[in-house]
Amino acid sequence: MRKLVSVGLRAIGLLSPRAGGWVAFRLWRRPMARGRVRGAEQAVHEAARVEIVDDVVTYAWGDGARPVLLVHGWRSRASRFAPFVERLLELGYSPVSYDAPAHGDSGGEVASILTHQAIIRGLEERHGPFEAAVGHSLGVLFALYAVREGVAAKRLVMISGVADFAYLADTFCAALGLGPRINRELRRYIERGYFGGDRDIWTRFSVGTGKTELLVIHNDEDEIVDPRQAQILLRNYGPQAHFLPTTGLGHRRILSDPAVMTEAIAFLQDADQLQPETPHPERNQVPG
Repeated sequence: MRKLVSVGLRAIGLLSPRAGGWVAFRLWRRPMARGRVRGAEQAVHEAARVEIVDDVVTYAWGDGARPVLLVHGWRSRASRFAPFVERLLELGYSPVSYDAPAHGDSGGEVASILTHQAIIRGLEERHGPFEAAVGHSLGVLFALYAVREGVAAKRLVMISGVADFAYLADTFCAALGLGPRINRELRRYIERGYFGGDRDIWTRFSVGTGKTELLVIHNDEDEIVDPRQAQILLRNYGPQAHFLPTTGLGHRRILSDPAVMTEAIAFLQDADQLQPETPHPERNQVPG
């Protein structure tokens, strides 16, 4: 299927880069498949207190004390954090999450980072301020932007995260073998379709500098998000950033790996328990 889509888009792009960009945009903004609740996640999923706000399904566990925000990524859903939820509950935290628009059990269409910011702000108003925020994949961009815009979280754990907003367009085009002209048109459609034509979004929504203690976790065999994205997070957060490299887990298994969860939650409890190395120009570099 991908090969057919690639051939078709490139053929359209040869005739009209603008038309190719429009078709690419229509595909780019569709998750194509909704993540379903897996068997191992079912008990945690059913134990949540569920609210539906503007067609977005939100979840909360625990007694409300020490809330922790969990933000999932593309084609995913809140239930993927089930192992984290269980461990956090054991330690007296109250996990809070949501299914993104057009993901999981939420309705609507795929939403922009600004909509995610508003959703997270609403969760903070109902459950926060947060003890911490945990993001995975595209959820890293959403979580860190919300925090940068004022959502309170004492510590941050970002796993397999996207840091460069333009990466979303570039990797889509690279996966389909689309050239720079369609990439350029795709970007223009994203700017107009979601952000009123604002061409500064590629800088505005990329991860910027931050003052909150941040743990970056990435895998050297991540097949979805290039491990070099972790270096952007580390550089931008400077001395506030700590790095936990992993190997052999890929993009998805890292989220349920017991060792990763242990280190991540130790960091949330007390940064001194983990003591990851502070990024250094010649150390802690993620393999490219």
